[in-house]
Amino acid sequence: KVRFSMVDYVENLLEEAPKDGCFVGTAATLAANHLFRISNKATKINKEDAEKFHQCTAQLLYLSKRARPDMQTAVAFLCTRVKRPDIHDWKKLGRAIRYLRGT
Repeated sequence: KVRFSMVDYVENLLEEAPKDGCFVGTAATLAANHLFRISNKATKINKEDAEKFHQCTAQLLYLSKRARPDMQTAVAFLCTRVKRPDIHDWKKLGRAIRYLRGT
């Protein structure tokens, strides 16, 4: 049997994740029913947070493709939002991180 473990990768991802309030704690589910809703009126996040959003989303994509297929749908949506993420996308990323922390 061959076994792959990404425990160190997940621990590093969680350690590097933003410490913003929406990233703290755990979540029982990966996504709420508003995952695919996009608001054109929502405030865009600043450039520094947008870079963090992009980096964290890329890390989640790598993880979901290799070890966590349960996260693929939510991560795929987040990937579509890396160009101009808004505050709602930031919260959705936070929920994904909380879910990962709780599982």
